[in-house]
Amino acid sequence: MINMFHLEELAEKTGTPAKTIELWLKEELFTPVGKTADSIPVFSEESLQSVAKINSLLELGYKHTEIKKIIKKVGLPESKKIDNRQFSDKENFLTVGNLAEKTNLSPRTLKHWEEKGIIEPDLRSNGGFRLYRNYYILFCNLIKDLQLFGYTLDQIKIISDYFRDFIDMRDNLESLDADEVENNLVILDDEILQLYEKMDLLKNGIKRWEDLLKKQKKQILLIKEKNKKRLKKETKND
Repeated sequence: MINMFHLEELAEKTGTPAKTIELWLKEELFTPVGKTADSIPVFSEESLQSVAKINSLLELGYKHTEIKKIIKKVGLPESKKIDNRQFSDKENFLTVGNLAEKTNLSPRTLKHWEEKGIIEPDLRSNGGFRLYRNYYILFCNLIKDLQLFGYTLDQIKIISDYFRDFIDMRDNLESLDADEVENNLVILDDEILQLYEKMDLLKNGIKRWEDLLKKQKKQILLIKEKNKKRLKKETKND
């Protein structure tokens, strides 16, 4: 999990007015690491360095247009890459409320999963505001599936760790230890095979129930017809 800042937190930490930072963003002197689904900009530790660098250039007498030229030539601290993780320019992070809405889960359930270590925010502010990347929509739905498959939360915690390892390997392979990656891939492969076996059992069980319910439905229709005839007969006799 990585620390992040809202605009007001960034302003407080750098001693730069929020309105000034907003102006810099409009002028594209630097960019946030991403935005929430509600279009709130999110900043990283590297953003602190970017603001400090811009302030230094302003103190030296450079104008905004000149700073923009300098940035094009030599750049500023990269705010898209955090803790060796690369984020997309169009990354939209989800708040707990956003994630709950998109997965039909309650915020309380998400909080419980977080306490169990099943899910983990990608970014967190000093004030405890938590943000998740978009893949958590799929991930939370997969967790619900695992619960239907009969997995306990403790078992799901193990799988969720592997899932996060996979995401990390997919997105940041070059920054990870090769031996550790190889070991994780072997474990992940084994877990996938076990899940396939469990899914086969569920498929067979579902097929049995489908066959049974089809037969019972036919029987129910026959019983209904017989009972209707009985009712008609009783009505006539009355």
